[in-house]
Amino acid sequence: MDKIYITTPIYYVNDKPHVGHAYTSIACDALARFYRIAGYDVFFLTGTDEHGLKIQQSAEKKDINIQTFVDDVSRNFQNLSQSLMLTNDYFIRTTSEQHKNSASFFWETLVEKDQIYLDKYAGWYSVRDEAYYQEEELVNGKAPTGSEVEWVEEPSYFFRLSEWEKPLLDFYKKNPDFIKPKSRYNEVLRFVESGLRDLSVSRTGFKWGIPVPENNNHVMYVWLDALVNYLSALGYPDTAGDKFKRFWPADFHIVGKDILRFHGVYWPAFLMAADIPLPKQLVAHGWWTVEKEKMSKSLGNVVDPNEVIDEFGLDQFRYFLLREVPFGNDGDFSRDSLILRINSDLANNFGNLINRVFSMILKNFEGKVPKYSNLTKSEDALTGKIEILTSQYKNHMTSTDFSKAISKVIEIVSLVNKYIDSQEPWALAKNGETDRLSTVLRISLESIRILSFLIYPICPLSSLKILQSLGLDEEILALDSDALANFSFLKEDLIITKVDLLFPKIDKKIS
Repeated sequence: MDKIYITTPIYYVNDKPHVGHAYTSIACDALARFYRIAGYDVFFLTGTDEHGLKIQQSAEKKDINIQTFVDDVSRNFQNLSQSLMLTNDYFIRTTSEQHKNSASFFWETLVEKDQIYLDKYAGWYSVRDEAYYQEEELVNGKAPTGSEVEWVEEPSYFFRLSEWEKPLLDFYKKNPDFIKPKSRYNEVLRFVESGLRDLSVSRTGFKWGIPVPENNNHVMYVWLDALVNYLSALGYPDTAGDKFKRFWPADFHIVGKDILRFHGVYWPAFLMAADIPLPKQLVAHGWWTVEKEKMSKSLGNVVDPNEVIDEFGLDQFRYFLLREVPFGNDGDFSRDSLILRINSDLANNFGNLINRVFSMILKNFEGKVPKYSNLTKSEDALTGKIEILTSQYKNHMTSTDFSKAISKVIEIVSLVNKYIDSQEPWALAKNGETDRLSTVLRISLESIRILSFLIYPICPLSSLKILQSLGLDEEILALDSDALANFSFLKEDLIITKVDLLFPKIDKKIS
């Protein structure tokens, strides 16, 4: 069985999770669900990054013990994982002893390979970004992200990043699909081509971090500590262990564009220096604004995923985030756009298809799966188009083009609705053309079953409700060609049951 290793970034626990965190997690979960029903052995990782000056300051500001503070905030992210119905196989915390041991071993490996040396750091540092910036990178005295910077002078260990400039450039050019989308690949390429300087990888001005081995006056730079999580979750430094051998290198690191440099430059360099294989692909998605404005606590417009789920439903929330914008682009979260997607795509189109087909089968065939009679060119045309769109859907999912993949699902929904309109099963029933009616409804029902398979990674609750109404178990989910290409999959003695209203239409006036 082929393997797939998918990771979210580990989320920084200085505040509550918001829609941006949910977006990354849902994307990774959709990918994990897709690969599982495609027959892969999947390991899906998420977790929390719990060290650094920003976290220490956040806890001190609230006059809370730091470990208690990170326990509480990490729990919020663990709860969100449950609210989003994530299927992650592991939730890692960087304050765990397992991770600390892994990060310490990784540090010692770099030291043994003469990749770390002690010197003095003097330069600009952003506490909010936990990032170092060169003078020429500052914009009006601030970091490119808009965060405040402060001048830092202190003893520091450095990683010999400059030595890896040429190996990195060679790697990027040999692996042009390593970073997606192409605009992010070009961004990383330009940064490395502009020249790399050795990277400060320790701090002495605070204590909330993993102590540097052999020198407890220093703590590891939070990003060196954090990035190792992708290894420590697999049992590193036990590289001979089953899990590490099975799943490393990672197939997909999915991150926000704001942490592209750490994952696209520093992480590959660390791994090269430690003589560990590099991940296969890094996908950087865009940022979300809210009603065309930047999301911020000061504006009071931070979107709480749990509130959206409570009001509109989990599947509707997952669908909107992955459908609204091409993965990699920036997106805007607005109630009007969310309601429009729910009503047009889900309620009026998909929901309507399910309701009309199930209702006609229950009314005309007492809920029994209808039999085929003579198939016509209309059925051949429909099934042929569904097979083509299904193949395109698979390609888009493996390319993390979620919006395009969903568009193929909606194309199938529209095709089946048009097919039903053209065949007029209500007229066939009225005229007593039972054989033809049976064929039309059977093709439509099989199409809905296929749609339930395709929509499962995006809208798992709705998919499982459809399957339940068809008398099928979750184990039946599979994306192999036999299951999807077979329009005689359902047993004719099967009794379907009324499916609950999956996607209620939202009355915008009262929402």
